Amino acid sequence: MNLAAILDQHPDDAPALVEGDRRLSYGQLRHRVAMARGALAAHGVRSGDRVALLGENSIEIVVGYFALLGLGAVAVPLNPQAPEPAIRHELNTVDAHLVLLGGGAIAPHDVTSLVISELAHTEEAPMVDVSDEVLAVLMFTSGTAGASRAAMLSHGNLVSNLQQNLSLEDSIHPNDVVLNVLPLHHIFGLNVSLALTLIGGACVVLSHRFDPLDTLHLMIEEGVTVVPGAPPMWIAWSTCAEVTVPSFAKVRLALTGAAAMPEEAARAFQGRSGLALLEGYGLTEASPVVTTTMGTSPRVGSIGRVLPGVTVRLVDEDGEDALDGDTGEVWVNGPNVFQGYWNDPEATDRVLNDGWLRTGDVAVVDDEGCLYLVDRSKDLIIVSGFNVYPAEVEETIALHPSVAEAAVIGVPHPTTGEAIRAFVVVKPGATTPTEAEVIAHCRTFIARYKCPAEVLFLAELPKGASGKVLRRLLR
Repeated sequence: MNLAAILDQHPDDAPALVEGDRRLSYGQLRHRVAMARGALAAHGVRSGDRVALLGENSIEIVVGYFALLGLGAVAVPLNPQAPEPAIRHELNTVDAHLVLLGGGAIAPHDVTSLVISELAHTEEAPMVDVSDEVLAVLMFTSGTAGASRAAMLSHGNLVSNLQQNLSLEDSIHPNDVVLNVLPLHHIFGLNVSLALTLIGGACVVLSHRFDPLDTLHLMIEEGVTVVPGAPPMWIAWSTCAEVTVPSFAKVRLALTGAAAMPEEAARAFQGRSGLALLEGYGLTEASPVVTTTMGTSPRVGSIGRVLPGVTVRLVDEDGEDALDGDTGEVWVNGPNVFQGYWNDPEATDRVLNDGWLRTGDVAVVDDEGCLYLVDRSKDLIIVSGFNVYPAEVEETIALHPSVAEAAVIGVPHPTTGEAIRAFVVVKPGATTPTEAEVIAHCRTFIARYKCPAEVLFLAELPKGASGKVLRRLLR
């Protein structure tokens, strides 16, 4: 099944998208997507072509996304806030055919690009029929295999996770109005906030920026009933005086994911809004949802039960199933598990074991099948729901002419969950840069959320006998 076909099963006049004063019904959205397919085909886009999407959440990005899928092309969502070198690197990594622009985004110079709102064609192009194995999306992630790589997600991967979520008792239904403030270049925003809403026939309210008060007012104005969000949203609302039981009266589902939700903030939010946060767990490589508390009585601290159609093992250090009550690394199996990393078989082999996805997260399960994350076996840092792998940041810092070596760790942060702390060793005889200079240097090369919030200077980094940096001592 072509993922783009999820738009076809709903009444023409049912509301589909809202962005500010602009509104599209499902009939209008299907027409816009079909015309965009025709325009892209006229520009030479064919099945298998990798085409980047660059822009903030907008109707244009949604139209471009489904038009690409409908042609059998591969959509590559990119972060419009990333600096040009990072965007150019990702375009080169996937050998992108062109860049589709929306929401006022600008492509790097000398890169072939088209503005989605300016696509014009006189005929609708038909949708291409594809098998489940056909690649649909390349999603860049700093995940279980280290530095940023493009995860290969097929039509079958993405559709299966939508169907797994739809099978839940309290899932999306046609009368829902769903807030989509999570960025569409993140898998949570793309395949949960957006695609799960559309396959369910509900209405998506698009917003490209979270502001505690502005977003709250938008929710009230549009009658939002479902709010998917990352912990920083709920943390901000947990201390916001305007969050009251009446302000959330129409919301029936408050979903949190992408990073661990602090228990104190979850309780504070529930006290203000009267709503219990429904925490889930997933990762890009699983399309993304693996567990959820939706449809259950949520327990603070639990990431819920495994989705129908997904299998999870907890595996000990010897590769055996962990004993009851013991912790183990979370391994995931199911049709939602990705195909691997683009042109990186070594990284793929590290995380895929005979069809099982090794997540790098450590969990324990209780007698009722509820999972609790207790640790992370990798050095992954999660900032505002985005994965950051230390090696990428360290390599960036080391590009500074005064830096001999660097190491980074994640430290608790009250609003973003974690922040990045960098430890820097300066070259002998070099002038020590200021903290601000190191941070500004990083912002030239990598996205802002990957940059250190704090920089400490050391005479040397603590290392073991093999020369490996001992991050536990830095912590």
